[in-house]
Amino acid sequence: MPWNWPFARRTGAPAGTAPEPVVHQIVLAEQAISYVLQRAQRRSIGFIVGPDGLQVKAPCTLPRQQIDQALHRKAAWILRKLHEQQQRTRQQQQQPTRIAWQDGASIPFLGQPCILTLRMLSRAGARGSCVLDAAGGRLNVALPLDASASQIQKKVQAWLQQQARSLFAQRCQHYAPLLGVQYSRLALTSARTRWGSASANGAIRLHWRLMHFELNVIDYVVVHELAHLKEMNHSPRFWAVVGLVLPDYAHWRKKLKQSLLNASG
Repeated sequence: MPWNWPFARRTGAPAGTAPEPVVHQIVLAEQAISYVLQRAQRRSIGFIVGPDGLQVKAPCTLPRQQIDQALHRKAAWILRKLHEQQQRTRQQQQQPTRIAWQDGASIPFLGQPCILTLRMLSRAGARGSCVLDAAGGRLNVALPLDASASQIQKKVQAWLQQQARSLFAQRCQHYAPLLGVQYSRLALTSARTRWGSASANGAIRLHWRLMHFELNVIDYVVVHELAHLKEMNHSPRFWAVVGLVLPDYAHWRKKLKQSLLNASG
C-alpha cells in the first residue's frame, strides 16, 4: 500500500530556542572559515569549536572589526581545534550503529521506530517485497522466518531506496520553485562522507539513508543542495538563501550533524 508522507512542516523555530545566530566567514591563515556569531550580554569574546563548527560569542555592542581581530589572534588555536573536530567526526562515521537484521528488529523510518516483521505476504501484497503498516509501526517483509540477515538487509534497503526516490523527488519539486532554481537530475547516493551534493550542471544527489530521519531534517538537506545551485559555497549569501525558505535551518542542521551517517549498518 502507498505511504502518505506528512508534508506539512513547521516553519518557525522550535519553542524556547534562542534567536537565530548569524553565519559569517573569515580567512585565517589562507583558509576560509565559516563561523556562527552569537551576540549576548557579556564582557568578553568566547570561542567554541564543536560538531557544528566554530561558534563565536561576543558582546552585543562590540564592533565586527574587533571580533575579526580577535579571530586572527586565535587563528592557530581555532584551526587546530577544527582539525581535531574533523578527525573525531571521521572516527564516529567509521563506527556505525549496527542493525540486527532479523524478525522483530527496529529501524528508524522518517524519524519513527519501525519494527521488521517477516511474513509471507499475499501475491498482491508481495509485489513490492515490503508493505508498511504505518498505524502499527511495522514493516512487513516478504521473507520466511529463517531468512538470513543479508537477505533481510538487502530487501529492506531496496525498499528504503524506492521510498527515497519518490519522497526526494517530491521535496525537490516543492522547494526548487521557492528558491528560484532548476535542477537537471536527481539521483541517490551511498557516499560515506556526505548526505548530499550539487553540481554546477544542476545535478542533485541525496543519500537514501536520509529516510531514517524526520521530514524536517530531509527538507534541510534538500534545500541545502538546491541552494548550492545559486551559491556554490558556504558563504553568508548561501545561508541567506537557505534561510529564505527554512528560517529554522540551524536547528535541523545541528540535529543532522549529531547523527551518524552509517546508522543503518
